[in-house]
Amino acid sequence: MPHFKPLSRQVIVLTGASSGIGLATARMAAEQGARLILVARNREALETLAEELRAKGTEAQALAGDVTDPATHERAAALALQHFGQIDSWVNDAGAFIYGRVDETPIEDQRRLFDVVYWGTLHGSLVALRHLQDRGGALVNIGSVLGERAIALQGPYSAAKFAVKAITDTLRMEARMAGSKASVTLIKPGPIDTPYMEHARNLTGAPGTRNPPPAYHPRVVARAILHACTHPVRDLTVGGGGAAMAWMGKLFPALTDMAMVAMARPVQESDDPGRAARRDNLYQPKEDLAETSSLSGPAPRRSSLLLEMQMNPLAVATAGVAGAAALLLFQQSRRGSTGRGWRRTAPRRMGSAAE
Repeated sequence: MPHFKPLSRQVIVLTGASSGIGLATARMAAEQGARLILVARNREALETLAEELRAKGTEAQALAGDVTDPATHERAAALALQHFGQIDSWVNDAGAFIYGRVDETPIEDQRRLFDVVYWGTLHGSLVALRHLQDRGGALVNIGSVLGERAIALQGPYSAAKFAVKAITDTLRMEARMAGSKASVTLIKPGPIDTPYMEHARNLTGAPGTRNPPPAYHPRVVARAILHACTHPVRDLTVGGGGAAMAWMGKLFPALTDMAMVAMARPVQESDDPGRAARRDNLYQPKEDLAETSSLSGPAPRRSSLLLEMQMNPLAVATAGVAGAAALLLFQQSRRGSTGRGWRRTAPRRMGSAAE
């Protein structure tokens, strides 16, 4: 059984820490007392974040590096051991994003996306599991609902997330075969309101890109990540809409294809280009330090009932039993009330003793 420390005693290595889900996770982990190794390409943004967290009492170290380079992960582990003497959780969150048809996306761009999303996750996972093998802790990889159901105009990203799911499942099984004390979790977010859409390389021809609704705040995903850092959970899906899309794809694949063909452009293309300073960070970092996007639209949801059900299954089961019991009592009460009312209003028989 994996051994977990409370977050207030943990050292967490976090890639993709300068933006979106990674940034939200860094701040939330710091609020709960964790010590952090922050990894991303944007040195200036990381240093600013580390200073922000230190000012609030958090011990944080910044490491500028590209996750496509295995040496970045080795350096992150060494930095954690040098400053804190331990690694308790490792979160692989770094990502790369492209919107556009597959046949119109240069192969070198698709390869770059795979280098970040798949190979970056694998490099980090191998280093993490080596350090967590004997002492326990959590490896948390960020997948996607698009790793279960692909979507048109995000083909390479969907393919990379399918690969992340496959390698995470394999690493979990092989860690168990090797007797590892580490927990291995895959987080599967649906649409999340991060700078994802602005950071993406946009090859659609539209001025901007956006998430299919409904979108969730990145702090909802951060809650899932930190839950996985302290609980032995296999998978966590964030957002009911994305989960429904994945299930529809499994149950009615042809029908789901037809719906996605019709909706792909309307729900993903936008006339709002977002902040120009953030646009297209596929090869070079751009403006960071924002948890959410600058795009117009409905405010992101701050909670996910589906996630709460996964994180608190006993509470959900208890509530279900209590609800069923209350309904049964209510029905019995109504039946009793109806029966008494019938007896009160029933006509008296002729010639009874009461006459």
